[in-house]
Amino acid sequence: MKYFTMNNGVRIPVLGTGTNTFGKENGNFNGKVTYDTKELSSAIELGYRLIDTAIYYRNEAVIGKAVKESNVHRSDFFITSKIPADKAFTDTDEIVRHFVKQSLKEIDLDYIDLYLIHFPLESNEENLRVWRILETFVFQGLIKSIGVSNFNIDQLAYLIKHARIKPVLNQFQSFPGKHQQSLIDFCKDNHVIPEAYQSFAKLDAQIKDTLIELAKPYNKTWSQVILNYQVNEGLVVIPKSHNKQHQFENIDIFDFELSDKDRMTIKQMHVE
Repeated sequence: MKYFTMNNGVRIPVLGTGTNTFGKENGNFNGKVTYDTKELSSAIELGYRLIDTAIYYRNEAVIGKAVKESNVHRSDFFITSKIPADKAFTDTDEIVRHFVKQSLKEIDLDYIDLYLIHFPLESNEENLRVWRILETFVFQGLIKSIGVSNFNIDQLAYLIKHARIKPVLNQFQSFPGKHQQSLIDFCKDNHVIPEAYQSFAKLDAQIKDTLIELAKPYNKTWSQVILNYQVNEGLVVIPKSHNKQHQFENIDIFDFELSDKDRMTIKQMHVE
């Protein structure tokens, strides 16, 4: 596994797994939580160590359970969770503290490696208020690093300017056709790691066909090409699959290098 070093000196795996449908009935996001760890267990066996969850997914306890069952040392894992922006979770400082403590209790692994604000709140000032509370958990050692998710340039810039602890990472939707290149560039210019979710979940059919052809000379799949491209552009990626073969393919992206021409082809892809 390759790693990036965040602006606080902590290393993060460049590739992990999303989990929003894991440990649930029929692999359904809204399904009943079953505490079944089979998808995570197979990912861990294949070498996945970055595991991304959230309060909103209702399965933080499943992630903690899978880590404990794995017999892999806790320090080898990098666990991310997130607090929702909804008022029910953020309306007062006390409510924020309650739900962060609840995350720590559910995951039950002594600490959380990275904790994010899942979506921006209604104002920059409100984002900062919640951020200040997350900072206190870092000072206590209960959370190692803090960042944001789905923040635009203005929202991230405000936080960078006013925070005591600088955000280490911004997680947002990015895929060929919708790279959000200006946001990626802003993150990198400010030493905030960009992290892509839904790297290929919403791909345009025409773009997918182009990627299928582009991937053939490398003996790789179109999805492997996307992940390789993103990692080499400096993004952390968190593809999710319930299928062990696809999990293997998603992590098997470090043994080839795209040509400059192919990289530029992908970078310039956009949806009409």
